[in-house]
Amino acid sequence: MMNVNDIMALLPHRYPMLLVDRVLEVESGKRILGYKNISFNEEVFAGHFPGAPIFPGVLIIEAMAQISGILGFVTTGQKADDGMLYLFAGIDRVRFKQPVVPGDQLMLTSEVEAVKRNLWRFRTTAVVDGQTACEATLLCAYQEREKFE
Repeated sequence: MMNVNDIMALLPHRYPMLLVDRVLEVESGKRILGYKNISFNEEVFAGHFPGAPIFPGVLIIEAMAQISGILGFVTTGQKADDGMLYLFAGIDRVRFKQPVVPGDQLMLTSEVEAVKRNLWRFRTTAVVDGQTACEATLLCAYQEREKFE
């Protein structure tokens, strides 16, 4: 299990863009399970949407990418501070099945489908109360950070 401090030791993300609160299970090179608690206090709800707060789909995908990045870093034995990043290379087969609202706990899973050179493919899901909210296949490029500085 990893708490938020363990997660921040791996990922470069910080508030308000850190979208994984806890990792419950991780099997290096295979799969990971974690979650994000959706709170009404999050800044995004000031504008998305007033009177009908819905957690944006792009942030659900970002949360799925972050849980995948944690799995990748655990698998490689590295972290963002080692000068590497996982960047989106593609998003396939995205399906949004139900809205995510304040009070929900977004359970995030990711499984490594394939790794070819520095391109990783993850099968991801986001589930609330046993019901799939979103699923997607994410392609991530494992790259050196200095290319972007």
